[in-house]
Amino acid sequence: MKNTKLLLLLFFAISVYSQDDKPLTLKDAINYALENKSDAKKAKLKVENSEYQIQEVRSRALPQISANGNLTYNPVIQSTFIDASAFGGEPGTVIKAQFGQAWSSTAGLSLTQNLFDQSIFTGLKAAKSTREFYQINQQLTEEQVIERVANAYYQVYVQRQKLIVIDTTFKNTSKVKEIIKVQFDNGLAKKIDLNRILVKLSNISTQRQQIANAIKLQENALKFYIGMPMETKINFPTTTFEVTPQVLSEALNTENRTEYLLLKKNEQLLDYQKKSIIAGYYPTLSLNGNYNFIGQGKKMPLGALPSDGVYWTNFSSIGLNLRVPIFTGFGTRAKVRQAEVELKKIKEDLADTKLGLDMAYENAKLQIDNSLETIKSQKENATLAQEVLDNTKNNYYQGLASLTDLLDSENALTEAQNNYTSALLDYKLAEIQLIKSKGELKTLTK
Repeated sequence: MKNTKLLLLLFFAISVYSQDDKPLTLKDAINYALENKSDAKKAKLKVENSEYQIQEVRSRALPQISANGNLTYNPVIQSTFIDASAFGGEPGTVIKAQFGQAWSSTAGLSLTQNLFDQSIFTGLKAAKSTREFYQINQQLTEEQVIERVANAYYQVYVQRQKLIVIDTTFKNTSKVKEIIKVQFDNGLAKKIDLNRILVKLSNISTQRQQIANAIKLQENALKFYIGMPMETKINFPTTTFEVTPQVLSEALNTENRTEYLLLKKNEQLLDYQKKSIIAGYYPTLSLNGNYNFIGQGKKMPLGALPSDGVYWTNFSSIGLNLRVPIFTGFGTRAKVRQAEVELKKIKEDLADTKLGLDMAYENAKLQIDNSLETIKSQKENATLAQEVLDNTKNNYYQGLASLTDLLDSENALTEAQNNYTSALLDYKLAEIQLIKSKGELKTLTK
């Protein structure tokens, strides 16, 4: 009797349910993940960063203005020798002259404006496509988050269902144990029968502890996938595992799938990359201008005036720069051909991806059909196992069946119920894959 009390205390002590747990539907879990999981956050940041990439490329088409200045001290001024006749001296006479001052300072503004550069125009188009690429990538990342969360969510649910089954088994076995205990006390049952049923209860408690640990591990995995703090308690609505028939469309356009669209956008970016390289064959034209002040004298020019022996003057220039590429050693041609190879490779990736998406859809449909059949079969099997257990109990109480028959019937019912739960899990996982193959994972958030 003491052993039974200890087992019951253990049974209730390791209970994983709590009235204070936070209810969590699949929709809630997914929406929480999309707001808090780092993968989803980083995908949003990439979209934000693409706006700055566009601004960076656009800046190349805008005027570039800069201020410049310098201060130079010449300890030794360069000298040159010139014909004195240029200054009214005797012909043939050479004089030594110094040009420049000990100090000089320059300050001014310069402007450069690209008038024609094909690579800039191509870069702007590529930058906008990059933004679209990251927008599609964000959608794909969110779909991947949804898929992981849904799979983890149902894994937790299955373990919790197994816990319910083991709880029921423990309760029923405890009732049998009480009956055997009364029979043993009255000399109507053997000691071995009582020991066997106590061993059975101990094994059930051990299994329950293992399932409780598995639930905790799966819950932690789910919290990780949704970005939820580990200390948060969660539970699940009882209606989570409903089997709802899916619409199996025979005509499915996998080219609308996010994975395929992302590759198509990547193909467009590679095409722009090729055009950007080809732009190297085009001439470039730019305008530049500058306006400067220069001060020179024997003293430091900063803040000095002509009365101090420092003289200031201004100068400016405006020019056009034309660059026409003539021969680059076939380097540009090699880069263009490399870009063409990359485009051919991504076309192969597109064909392979489409084939893989078509296969995933067909496999998901088959798995759905198989899972529905398995659920039906396992449900009937569980019902039959319950009937067998009820009949075996009656026969055992009337002395027409052995304890072994009764324990075997209990084991068969537990196994049938767990098989039914596993079949439900297989269906829900197949349902996720079917929804994914149809490109409708976002519907789980609604």
